[in-house]
Amino acid sequence: MSRSFPLAGLLRLRQLREDEAAGALSAANERLRSSRSHAETVTEALGATELNPSEVASLYAVAAARASARSVLADLHALEAHLQQEQDRAQERYRAARAETLALEKLEDRHRQGEAAAELDAEQRALDELASTGWTRRADKDRP
Repeated sequence: MSRSFPLAGLLRLRQLREDEAAGALSAANERLRSSRSHAETVTEALGATELNPSEVASLYAVAAARASARSVLADLHALEAHLQQEQDRAQERYRAARAETLALEKLEDRHRQGEAAAELDAEQRALDELASTGWTRRADKDRP
């Protein structure tokens, strides 16, 4: 009968932490993608406006709209930089959690291999004992 892995509870906790870190990384990646997409949309909209105002008031309105759009774009780039930092931190937390889990998984694999080897050894000893007993009985039977 094999023993269970003594650090199974800790391994499960580490796996849960890894799953949590993976979820946080996924959310950070999604926020970053969304921010980049929004910034691209604003950039395209800013570049696509080709107005030729004929009056001064129209020129001022176009200039104000472009300035506002540039301000929004600058804010979006600042947000993107912040989200990139969050994504980097989430990536590092995931890597650390994965490394901790991987170390325990390797220990668990070694434990399983040791248990399997011990079971095979016990089985081989039992077979050897049976063979030895059978050989001794036949040898005793063949003696006059």
